[in-house]
Order: sequence, then structure tokens, then C-alpha cells
Amino acid sequence: MSPRTRREREVAILQILAEREVHTQGELVAELRGRGYAVTQATVSRDIQRLGIVKLPSPGGAPRYLPRDEAIGSENGAGADGGTAKENLASVFRESVLSVDSGEALLAVRTPPGLANAVAITIDQARIPEIVATLAGDDTIFILSKSVADRRKVRRLLEGYL
Repeated sequence: MSPRTRREREVAILQILAEREVHTQGELVAELRGRGYAVTQATVSRDIQRLGIVKLPSPGGAPRYLPRDEAIGSENGAGADGGTAKENLASVFRESVLSVDSGEALLAVRTPPGLANAVAITIDQARIPEIVATLAGDDTIFILSKSVADRRKVRRLLEGYL
């Protein structure tokens, strides 16, 4: 059997995520190996990043992997669970954000490890007019606002979701 291509593996990952909830990269590695892919956790981690897959809380509360498009919802602002973008933002903040802090020009939002990207996507999807951009790491999001007054407004808004 010839080695499978990266694209075939990525399609398989998306199929697996469509078929069932996946909570860890280890589960995804095992599922891919069961389908004949010789993969390591490091390879799957790179695939997850390349595909824009995010980890969000499931309705039961346990974080699960979702394709980015499914996580942020459709163009009309509906999220993966059918809620509006602002409802999704409130839900994600309640479940995933530890604090919101600010400096002169930026806000810093802290999350548990691995959740910052998902929270930042939800913030972006909410299209808050005072926010210019978000930048997410593993457990921290920087939010750039248009002005100091806008930063204060955004901080109050986001803290209201906690």
C-alpha cells in the first residue's frame, strides 16, 4: 500500500470530527491509526493547526475538537449550537475565560491552556465594532481596540460575560 498523502489524512480528520466527538489528540491519533494512517501526535497536532481546528466546550462541558467553520457558525451569526454570535460569546466566556485585564493600548484575556484560540474566534465572530483585532496564544488573547475609551468599553462588555 502506498503512503497516504497529507491531504488524505486531513480529509480523514475532518470526517472523524464530523462522525463523533473527539476530546484529545490521542483519540484522534488512535482513530487515524485504526483507519490505516501511520501518524504521531506531533503530526496530528500540526494537522489540527493547519486545518484551523479549535477546541471548544461540548454541551456536556468536556472540550472537544471542531473544524473552525463549524465552531464559528454560518455567515448569519449563528454558532455551532444555533445561538447568536453574542450568545456564543457569553457562553464561551462563562465556560472558558479566567480574567480580562488591560494595559494602555490592549486588553489581555486569560483562559485555561489550549482555549485562547477558540475564545478569540468567538470574539471575532461577535464583530464588536470597538475591536480592531485579536491575537491568541495558548492561554492568552490580546485585543486591540480603536481607542482608550473603546478599550474601556470592551473591557466592561467582556467582564460582563464572566
